[in-house]
Amino acid sequence: MLLIVDDDIAVQTSLALLLQQEGYAVKTAASPTEALALTRQLTAIQLVILDLNYSVETSGVEGMEALKKFKTEFPMLPIIVLTGWGTIDLAVQGMRLGANDFLTKPWQNEQLLQSVRTLLKLQQPARALPDRKALDQQYQLEQIIGEDAQLLDLLNTVGRVAPTDAAVLITGESGTGKELIAEAIHVNSKRQQKSFVKVNLGGISATLFESELFGHVRGAFTDAKTDRIGRFELANKGSIFLDEIGDLDLASQVKLLRVLQDRTFEPLGSSRSKNADVRVICATNRDLTDMVAKGTFREDLFYRINLITLHLPPLRERPGDIPLLAVFFVDNLKIIYERPRLSIQPQALQWLKNLSLPGNIRQLKNLVERTVLLSTGDELRIADFQKNWQDVHNGVSNSNLPAVGTMTLEAMELAMIERAMAFHQNKLSKVARSLGITRFALYRRLEKYGIAYDPNA
Repeated sequence: MLLIVDDDIAVQTSLALLLQQEGYAVKTAASPTEALALTRQLTAIQLVILDLNYSVETSGVEGMEALKKFKTEFPMLPIIVLTGWGTIDLAVQGMRLGANDFLTKPWQNEQLLQSVRTLLKLQQPARALPDRKALDQQYQLEQIIGEDAQLLDLLNTVGRVAPTDAAVLITGESGTGKELIAEAIHVNSKRQQKSFVKVNLGGISATLFESELFGHVRGAFTDAKTDRIGRFELANKGSIFLDEIGDLDLASQVKLLRVLQDRTFEPLGSSRSKNADVRVICATNRDLTDMVAKGTFREDLFYRINLITLHLPPLRERPGDIPLLAVFFVDNLKIIYERPRLSIQPQALQWLKNLSLPGNIRQLKNLVERTVLLSTGDELRIADFQKNWQDVHNGVSNSNLPAVGTMTLEAMELAMIERAMAFHQNKLSKVARSLGITRFALYRRLEKYGIAYDPNA
């Protein structure tokens, strides 16, 4: 049973009809006091939709007090708070107090239903953690390799949230496979037959953000010679994966929030709104909580994108999966390089298992492929891997670093950027990748040091 708490009879009626049409039993209350009394009386209440404003001042005081009491007495009861766009700060305060989601009035029916379905599904008691074979029988996860308990728990959650259409935030270090998890969410969702559009936000400058994501019409700006379809329109009815969302500047964050909130957007230069029927999956290797505290990431956007948060553990926390991944890579390389006899010596697999691998799966894949390319035999031994591992690390040995006090960090950064630009012939994507930073982060450094560059390179 769902409980709707709002002093506006029209809102009560609209929400009740919407939810009853979806098969939910509904109770309504006109005040927080009445709502708390009903919840104490009726043990069947599974979720509360709580308006925050009950006075003309729209201070939200009564709603906040009610939220505190609900969370004190019924800490496991999911609560969706309602507020107007003009008082969205109230919703953010509500999320701090433990609300599970927030929606602004006028709400989008499908968005509200998605939130209700997701929160109710997550309330269902989790089954005992299945083994990898059982997960593979139930979901499409063939591209994700591993049997570690942390990974199995995460994959089980992926399977549970994929059908709900909820916004998902994937966190984890670089190279842990966040994009693969995003793809798994899409292929196990109701949108699997539609587009899965990937967007690297770190590679889009602030000036191109609107054009890239929402498109533009001819004449919208100097170089807009034709209409352009944006990524959100390309992903219509499907899913959009916003990678490196922590690199988005504050102005772009506001524009993204409005799209996620209103489910509409306008192409640059157009006054016609388009619907954004899109499942949003975001990823970052940055600490967004810390960024919110520092004011570099909007708190309201943070709560909008992380209804569900999935954290991918680094490879060092699941070393037992390293041999499985290495064998998987070699099996793929057998086909790519037409070397069907390729294999890895058991002792070499054990040696790989003990590597630190700060670059995670991406670094392991690079090491395995480099070793395959440079080895003369078909059975890869410890010595083959050791040689390539040492070659990689020789580039950062102490002997190649300047003496302490002879060079500042800024001077070292400038020198390395200039070397990378020269080596990669100003190809910005390759330069950024070789420096271990995003393309957007590279833009900032190039501008900081006054280095000329072509943004289209």
